[in-house]
Amino acid sequence: MSARQKTGTQKKTHNGTRTQTKRYRQQRFENHMALVSVFLVVICLAIAFGVKGRELKAKNLEYQIKQDALDESLAEESRRSDELSEKETYVKTKEYVEKVAKEKLGLVNRNEILIKPNQ
Repeated sequence: MSARQKTGTQKKTHNGTRTQTKRYRQQRFENHMALVSVFLVVICLAIAFGVKGRELKAKNLEYQIKQDALDESLAEESRRSDELSEKETYVKTKEYVEKVAKEKLGLVNRNEILIKPNQ
């Protein structure tokens, strides 16, 4: 073979190597871009979940405060209901009827004597 043929062959090989190197670099660049894109998507999702998580925690705290207030109100109303039940039972007794008759109507029992203070 002549020197020219060897040089031509070397150029082809050299061009082939350049093409392979260029392809390799392009693929590597595409892989890096894909990796960066995936990384950015993951970062965006993390930010979105973080923001939503904070909003949910704030809403949860607000609901917890409301629930505590309602529990307190329920306990107060339950106590009031118990007091009214006791009063209802007391109102039905003979003792209560006599007390009201004496205080409001000025009545006395048959065997009692009414003494009025001097004025």
